[in-house]
Amino acid sequence: GAVRSAKETLSSQFVEGCQGVVQRLTLQEHKMVWNRTTHLWNDCEKIIHQRTNTAPFDLVPLEDGADVSVRVMKPLEASELSLETVYEKFHPSIQSFTDVIGHYISGERPKGIQETEQMLKVGTTLTGVGELVLDNNTIKLQPPKQGLQYYLSSLDFDELLQKQESSVRLWKILTVVFGLATCAVLFFLLRKQYRHQREKRRLKQMQDEFRQAQERLVREGSAESGETLKNACAVCLSNTKACVFLECGHVCSCNECYRALPEPKKCPICRQAISRVVPLYNS
Repeated sequence: GAVRSAKETLSSQFVEGCQGVVQRLTLQEHKMVWNRTTHLWNDCEKIIHQRTNTAPFDLVPLEDGADVSVRVMKPLEASELSLETVYEKFHPSIQSFTDVIGHYISGERPKGIQETEQMLKVGTTLTGVGELVLDNNTIKLQPPKQGLQYYLSSLDFDELLQKQESSVRLWKILTVVFGLATCAVLFFLLRKQYRHQREKRRLKQMQDEFRQAQERLVREGSAESGETLKNACAVCLSNTKACVFLECGHVCSCNECYRALPEPKKCPICRQAISRVVPLYNS
């Protein structure tokens, strides 16, 4: 519907004959700021003062003769509320040579102040989407209590719906893209963790096999040592037994130790006299 003032209207401070129901006055400072990283001057904007005035207004049908109106409540809480700029003026800053030097030292160089007036004019066509309530024979449009979006837009309903659907479609695409990216990262992390665990198991298996091989070699070495010690000479414990003493029959000495026995030669085991010696050959 078209905007119609319910009581008094707001007059523009700068444009004669401009009437509206929402008025926003803004003072904005423009300056250049030195970026120490890029070594460039960057534009910077800062709102010094902003004031918004509102007046009660209704939305009435565009057709003539329709005696229906909807009172708009809390218009500043609505999304898509586009105000028309009716006045805009830029006041450049006047700088002396000393100011310029100081600005280069401080890293901030003011450009000027922009004065802007925006209004929602009477007669503007708006599309309102919100909660309709009936209060004392007055139909009111207000923000939904369920936390849903509240719209006052200069677009018609189909265009507003298409815009929201495009936004929803964009969010869906972004959700799918980020979902796939998250799945890819998760798959990469899980694959990396799997490879790490597999490599860890392989190293553990190799360590177990190496330990088992060491134990087997130790057992074999112990058996060989025991066998060597069993066949070692009872006198020197170094050489292998190589002779049989008769008549006692003991095998307990090597040839070197037998020749080293004092006369008369006796068996080191039973101390019986040795009458003869028979060589022993180990195969």
